[in-house]
Amino acid sequence: MHFRTLIITLLLSLLSKPLYAAAVEKYLPKNHTYDQSIVKPQAILGFGLGERHIRHDQLIQYMESLAKVSNKVVLTDIGRTTEMRKQVLLTISHPDNIAKLPELLNRNDEGNNNDDPLVIWLGYSVHGDEITGSNAALAVAYHLAASQEQSVADILKNTVIVLEPSINPDGMDRFVNWVNTYRGTTANSDPNHIEHHQQWRTGRTNHFGFDLNRDWLLLSQKESQNRLAYFHQYQPHVLGDFHEMGANSSYFFQPGIPSRTHPLTPKKNTDLTQLLATFHGEALDNDNRLYYSQENFDDFYYGKGSTYPDINGSIGILFEQASSRGFQQDSINGLLTFEYGIQNHVLTSLSTIKGAWKNSAKFKDYRQKFYQESEKLIKKEKFSGYLITETKDKYRLNTFLKKLKAHKIDVMPLIEDFRFEGKLYKKDHSFYLPLEQKQYRVIQALFNQGTDFQDNTFYDVSGWTMPLAMDINFQKVGRTWGLRLAKNPWQPSNNLEIESTLDKSAYAYAFEWQAFLAPKLLNTLLGKGIKARVATKTFSSVIEGKTKNFSTGTIVIPAGIQKNNEWRNIIEQAANLNSIQIFNIQTGLTINGVDIGSGSIKPVAPVKVLLIGGKGSSQYEAAEILYYLDDTLNIPVTIVEKSRLSRIDLNEYTHVIMVDGRYADMSKSMIANINAWVKNGGVIFGQKRAAKWLSKAKLLQADFVTKEHINDLFDTEELTYQDKEKLSARKRIAGAIFETKLDISHPLTYGYTDSKLPLFRNSTLIMESVETPFITVAEYSPTPLMSGYTDRNLVNKIANNPAIIAHNLGKGRVIATTDVFTFRGYWLGSAKILANSLFFAKAFSASAE
Repeated sequence: MHFRTLIITLLLSLLSKPLYAAAVEKYLPKNHTYDQSIVKPQAILGFGLGERHIRHDQLIQYMESLAKVSNKVVLTDIGRTTEMRKQVLLTISHPDNIAKLPELLNRNDEGNNNDDPLVIWLGYSVHGDEITGSNAALAVAYHLAASQEQSVADILKNTVIVLEPSINPDGMDRFVNWVNTYRGTTANSDPNHIEHHQQWRTGRTNHFGFDLNRDWLLLSQKESQNRLAYFHQYQPHVLGDFHEMGANSSYFFQPGIPSRTHPLTPKKNTDLTQLLATFHGEALDNDNRLYYSQENFDDFYYGKGSTYPDINGSIGILFEQASSRGFQQDSINGLLTFEYGIQNHVLTSLSTIKGAWKNSAKFKDYRQKFYQESEKLIKKEKFSGYLITETKDKYRLNTFLKKLKAHKIDVMPLIEDFRFEGKLYKKDHSFYLPLEQKQYRVIQALFNQGTDFQDNTFYDVSGWTMPLAMDINFQKVGRTWGLRLAKNPWQPSNNLEIESTLDKSAYAYAFEWQAFLAPKLLNTLLGKGIKARVATKTFSSVIEGKTKNFSTGTIVIPAGIQKNNEWRNIIEQAANLNSIQIFNIQTGLTINGVDIGSGSIKPVAPVKVLLIGGKGSSQYEAAEILYYLDDTLNIPVTIVEKSRLSRIDLNEYTHVIMVDGRYADMSKSMIANINAWVKNGGVIFGQKRAAKWLSKAKLLQADFVTKEHINDLFDTEELTYQDKEKLSARKRIAGAIFETKLDISHPLTYGYTDSKLPLFRNSTLIMESVETPFITVAEYSPTPLMSGYTDRNLVNKIANNPAIIAHNLGKGRVIATTDVFTFRGYWLGSAKILANSLFFAKAFSASAE
């Protein structure tokens, strides 16, 4: 009886295993000999590759095991994610190359040596729910480490192959946990099954909700920051970037649409990409797999894994696999399995390695000529470099300089004040960025303000000019005569730039609002029970024997109203931590302007923020706001899905934030609740379609330009069917930068000293001009387009219209914009308006009637 039970158990066990689960060899070249001492993925995972979605810890465990048993492999820990998962690189090469890897990398840094091995970098699953890449990385790693074939030995002798097996570990595990939770023991290929439909925060994004495949250039997220130092250390000649797309697609590899390549990318780059495409095509042809090229995808925005290499002397290549977005899914091409997707990425990983190796001399020659051509382009420029300055906010300036440094761009400090075109550049706040350096094309990619392009259809943003985004003053310089510079480039410092000591006998203390982290300091103090006030009118006091003028927005902390016994120590420690100067005010009687006890120095209350999230709202815009408030300013944000909102007592919150999304399904009772809450003193902030919803709900007193009006701007009388795509592109703003004029007397603009502020917009939502005075906080300039593409009909319609409107509603406030203040985490220039909306909404009063 016992024997019979055992047999039945074994049979059931075998039947329960999916028939398509594969040993690693199934994904690899046939009739290949492998070293049996090299551990296989299934030995570590406990299941066959493709049988289940691997977790990140399982992936790391296998790579660690592989590095322990193979002298061809080195595993490098490059950092930790927000959720404390490891980011790793796996370097694979001939043992001789591995032994001298530090020397090879050092030679890379000093200047390319054509006798050194070709470097190939393969990056997988930057979108964590495009998981076939990370699984393919296991097979590729095993193949390269275990193969005993001479062909592979020859490749490894002449190449250094770098695998980044999981670019987005946090997103990867979010997706894997979802799929493994909802996958049944019996495979379900129905596209409607919950396994294929994630929640609002998908595995595509990182912890905060950022798309890391937009962050290579912007470097707002730690995953990108951790990686970039190693990218520049290895300086790959070829980089493969492995993704997934819709289930009803097939397989894509670059080149993309030829006319949609950024002009800074040399034509030879496309030629070499096409050369590699012949190897991908051959690999997929051999197994009769569907694929395509030169369609759908562009090569324009340099913040992606397949484009950033293009301005660094490398060839970046995008691969897109039709996604089963789970274990298997029915598609127009038949049953699409997880295993099939893994196989495709293995095939093109190996074809990339083979094609690059066989054409090694061409890729090395390309890199050399890339930088030689850059030198010629520099000589053709009509200016020598950029002057950069920011006098009021060291944080923004240093953050900007750190990003340039991360891109290997040298910036020279001024050692004497310099006057240029009527403007004084003070030495302590100003820098010179020369064009004549290796990273010329990266400089141009960051500073370029192009508005006219060969092809006006964009897969992503068309304008991203970094100094505009960070509101850093920059100016082209044609001559450098009289410009005195330091001998060495700028280097970041960990030392406190500002250190304050509080006078224990002072009547009050003050700090200015221009500093980027001033809202963080204020929030910290309010959270500790320290009472603070904001100056809505200017004043002057004597500070250390000199007259000091304080602008509106200055935070004043009177000594006489404090209750916390440790309040002075708290202020001093928090101020020094954020490098913000605290001024000791000795008397309440000022020498100019309002006195410290004036009603014009208004109390500031602690804030409690609710952000409406969940399905129907933009996970990206929510992520940007969450990152700014939570991670940068340390302000907790409560995210409540729309579906739960009706069960929430809004009276527990001071502010509600609404990002772009669909809000038409809000019930009448919910609208009434929000309306009552605002009228009772709540502050609601809405951007883009949320702003339009506020208008429809009669909370915002502003009208929007209708879609019909937008359509009427374009003459379609003589268009043919083939013009349909071009017309659609003209009616779209994929992402561009617009100049606005701020009302710098308004409390929502406290901290700004220049009325011109670049804002980012990626929609055609336009607020109509309003006749009511005092409610327009910012409006677009008469010629607003600063960077990126927008059709002139839309530019003209946007011109002079409001960008930000704010007004009273009962005791509360309504604040709305059609722009994105915290775009992709690097748009520091306009972020403070969001902070001002939290702390200073009650410092203004403007009726909309």
